[in-house]
Amino acid sequence: MSTIRFERRESVGSIVLANPPYNRIDLEYSDSLREAVHAASSSDIRVLVVRAEGPHFSLGGEVREWPGKDLHWFRTFVAEVGASYRAIEALRVPTVAVVQGLAFGGGFELALACDFIVAAEDAVFRCVEVTTGMLPIAGGVQRLAERVGRARASRLSMLGDAISGKQAGELGIASHVVPADKLATEADALARHLALGPTRSYMGTRTILKAWAGGGITAADALMPDVTMELFLTEDVRRGFINTAKAFDADVEPPEMTFEGK
Repeated sequence: MSTIRFERRESVGSIVLANPPYNRIDLEYSDSLREAVHAASSSDIRVLVVRAEGPHFSLGGEVREWPGKDLHWFRTFVAEVGASYRAIEALRVPTVAVVQGLAFGGGFELALACDFIVAAEDAVFRCVEVTTGMLPIAGGVQRLAERVGRARASRLSMLGDAISGKQAGELGIASHVVPADKLATEADALARHLALGPTRSYMGTRTILKAWAGGGITAADALMPDVTMELFLTEDVRRGFINTAKAFDADVEPPEMTFEGK
């Protein structure tokens, strides 16, 4: 039975970590996650949620499986996990990680691969790799630096400080922080909002941010005309301009729209 599955409800897709209570990154993890991401990619969903069953999001690597393995095995294992995370980043729809309980090591890095992190106030994020003499190996160091700056990324990855959900929000790691009993409701509301939004616009924003992460403002500026001119021809933008023009004629604020994602 797969430890990770893809499911959907209308235009909202979910990748579900289904190996509670700890949802560890075991030998089946990368294959199961890759299959789930492929299922998401080939569907017509307009937002992807990454969530977990049980009390915890993920406690990271199943280290008990690693002793005795050779270097080549470990290198391939790490590469496969990293590739599955990059596949999530490569999707053309916004992504939301929903974090309860503990998000340690590779579990923390999975959340960092998503555009939005909705965290319970009492969730705990931690780069635990340093406790084994290792460091975050699925992109965590650089993605933390992107969100919180080099100094904080150094502290969190080198000292392994625990970060509460509340602190994650204050640092800019989590985009939304809510009481634990409201986590599912708030995450669902965000997913439904994104699913009804301008999907092509979201894709453009993600493209620009990825260009900025790789090459700074200059790279993002160079890409901007190509991204935005493609949007100009979409049905959503055409309707959006008409909606706003009518509001301007009436001297009122433009009313909210439901977009088709086209």
